[in-house]
Amino acid sequence: MPEGLWVRCPGCEHMLYKSAVEKNLNVCPDCNYHFRIAAKTRIKYLVDEDSFHEILGTLKTEDPLGFKFRGTTYKKRLKEDTKKSGAKEAMRIGKAFIKGRGVILAVMEPNFLMGSMGFVVGEKLCAAVDMAMDEKLPLVAVCSSGGARMHEGVISLGQMAKTSATLAKFDEAGGLYICVLADPTTGGVTASFAMLGDCIIAEPGALIGFAGPRTIAETIKVELPKGFQTAEFMLEHGFVDMIVHRKDLRSEIARLIDYCHK
Repeated sequence: MPEGLWVRCPGCEHMLYKSAVEKNLNVCPDCNYHFRIAAKTRIKYLVDEDSFHEILGTLKTEDPLGFKFRGTTYKKRLKEDTKKSGAKEAMRIGKAFIKGRGVILAVMEPNFLMGSMGFVVGEKLCAAVDMAMDEKLPLVAVCSSGGARMHEGVISLGQMAKTSATLAKFDEAGGLYICVLADPTTGGVTASFAMLGDCIIAEPGALIGFAGPRTIAETIKVELPKGFQTAEFMLEHGFVDMIVHRKDLRSEIARLIDYCHK
């Protein structure tokens, strides 16, 4: 049997033809589990064909602290994840069209250091916000992140404040910010730009929170509610505005732009 023909769904644990899953936008046809997808794939699904023009695509981080961890170094991990993901950083930004509507798009790359936010990710998002203000276009961000990047220490944490302040200026200028939360959206990204959207959309079943459920359970020794920190739990408790299936995301974003963008 050739390798790579089958994939196990983490949701229902069924064995599925990989090609069938890919044709279904990387969503399980049996249980609707939304697989995690690379930024390149996300952009392909979301924007009009060949309309994405990347900006600051060559920008990459350095190793400001000479960070070492778990028997390796930050520099080595950066090289490994660049090779694995084909990305130079954990976010891609650019100008695109979604069903004919011009947008500035920022998409996180979950396969690059778990989509964590370092200095470059923060600077890219701020550049995307500035571009949206200059061109008077809506900003659409797709978040899928393990949080702020510990390898850069306070340099990374500082981007939480900077991205939030930049988005506040965008809001004062009357800009429209639509944020899509994919699985997972956690840590410093949740505590900053991921939750500042004028409209916050989540994909079904996405994990959304600051600390993960296991970390919380081990810390406070309390049994957590069923489905805690899922997109559905967040919708019920008012932390997100809507849950949208991946196949409907393009149409929903276009509708929001028509209704909300001046």
